This record gives sequence, C-alpha cells and structure tokens, in this order.
Amino acid sequence: MTSRTDVSDMRRQRYDVVIVGGGAAGLSGALTLARARRSVLVIDAGEPRNAPASHVHNYLGRESTPPGELLAIGRGEVAGYGGEIVEGRVATAERLPEDGGFRVVLEDGTAVEARRLLVTTGLVDELPPVPGLAERWGREVLHCPYCHGREVADRPIGVLSTGPFAVHQALMWRQWSDDVTLFRHTGPEPTDEEYEQLAARGVAVVDGEVTGLEVTDDRFTGVRLAGGRVIPREALVIQARFTARSAVLESLGLVPVAQEMGGEVIGTYVPTDPVGATEVPRVWAAGNVTRLTEQVIGAAAAGLMAGSAINGDLIAEDTRTAVEARRRG
Repeated sequence: MTSRTDVSDMRRQRYDVVIVGGGAAGLSGALTLARARRSVLVIDAGEPRNAPASHVHNYLGRESTPPGELLAIGRGEVAGYGGEIVEGRVATAERLPEDGGFRVVLEDGTAVEARRLLVTTGLVDELPPVPGLAERWGREVLHCPYCHGREVADRPIGVLSTGPFAVHQALMWRQWSDDVTLFRHTGPEPTDEEYEQLAARGVAVVDGEVTGLEVTDDRFTGVRLAGGRVIPREALVIQARFTARSAVLESLGLVPVAQEMGGEVIGTYVPTDPVGATEVPRVWAAGNVTRLTEQVIGAAAAGLMAGSAINGDLIAEDTRTAVEARRRG
C-alpha cells in the first residue's frame, strides 16, 4: 500500500501542475499528467468524502472495492510514473504576477509554485439536524440509490422529507424495495398528484416530525417520531446539502453558485467548462467540487479530462516559448 508523505519530502518547489485534493478526480488527473511526463504534486488533506462507505459501486472493473483500497491503488499508480503525493491542507492559492503561475500555501506555511492548478477538493455532506443521522451516515443512512440501493434491496426503507425532492426520492427507492415509507418530517405536504403516485406504488406516508433513530446492537432498526412512536426500518434515505469545498478556488476569485434539483437548492458548486477549465485562466477543477452528483467513476473521468486539457494548454505554452526563443536566435 502506497502512503502519502509529509510536505517536507517535496522534491521541488515549482511543478508543472499542483493538484489540490487526492480523491478519484485528483489522482486520475495526476496519473494522466504524470504519464504525459509532467511534474505533478498532489496535496491531499486526507478527508475523502466516501470514507464512511464500505465499498465503491458502479466503477467498472473495481465494483465493490473499499474506498481506501481504491485510493491506495491510485496513489501507487501515480507514484509509479513519478508523481508526488503529500499530506497537507492548502490554505490559499495566489497568482504570481511575474509569469502567471501560482503559489500554493499550506496551513503550516509551506509554499510551492505551479504553472497550472487543478482543484479537486470535493464537497461536504451537510445532514439534516436529526440526532443519530451522522453516526449512521454511509451505513444505513443513505442518499444515492445507485450507490447503495442494491445493498438494502427488499428491506424496509424510510425516506426523510426535508424538501420537495423527497417524493421523487421515495418513488426512486421503490425500485429497490416494495416496503418504502415517506416520513413527512419538515418537508412540504405532497400534492394530490404526488399522493396518487405514492399510493399507486404502495409507498406509505407518515406525518409527524422525526426526532431520532432507534439503534440496537450497532444496527439501525427504526425511526422515532415526536410522539414516541417507532416505525421499524432498516435504511433511511435523506437529502443532504452538498456544499463544495471551494475555499482554494475562492481565494483565486471564483465564486460558488447554487444548484437546484427537484425544486430545491441542493448545494453549491464551482462552474467549469466541459473539460474542467474555470473562469480563472490556468485553473481547472474536477469532481464533486464542480459536479455535485458525480459518482466516483465520473469524478475519475473528469480528472482525466482536466488532466489532458491541462497538458494540452502547457504544450501550447511550451511551443510559444520555443518559437519566441528561436526568433531571438
């Protein structure tokens, strides 16, 4: 297993590309660039979003791989092509006026320079304020049926309503189980059409606020309502708010924007073009920081696209420099 090294082990102070974030998107971008013979440094804070999950799903060729194992494989592949990976937290990034490059400053004051930046810092899942949700997050408290639906198929599933998207969630999860209950909680009352849809699919609707979870022998067993009633469930679906980890990009002048889904704001992201270029020249972003609903395989693909685009941009700059030098004689 390949581990990250300390920032003191960085072999140089200026790189072709510094990548902030060492998840699937960052490592994929690093692999692409290292194979293109670019000097690459990945700075990773060690806080992968999917750490609570036991396995990665829908990743062709790596189905059901534990998240930590997948990252270890990726780090080994990047290192095998000469890429560097260090553990640290980036505090800020700033443009260097003399050549258009960047200085990346870590929280411990260490600084490194780069010709290009790729930011793959991901997002933070902000959970509804119900006691017990955080402790079961990624285990029995879930949000994505494509990530976890198969693992809880045919079990009693609850859907916690905190917004207008909840009915859509309940109808989606009905694909994996015929025992789905929508808990109204703090969400809006379904419309007549939605009630009809729920009834047609056999989805029960329970009024009242949810005050906590029942757990027995470290296993989620039910949903507790304000009046004390407990409804047995083995999985609970929620709508987390997805907040982009955008501090590094904001230090460069990029502003995150709100994203809506199903009539509600589900989070914030930093816009990019299709290959990850941001509005700031020479800065790219990939993964969940720019696409909130991206799964691991999609984040890896986005890192590949960004890495190849960055290499192409560097080739164009190298060519311009070579032409100017040739003209000077």
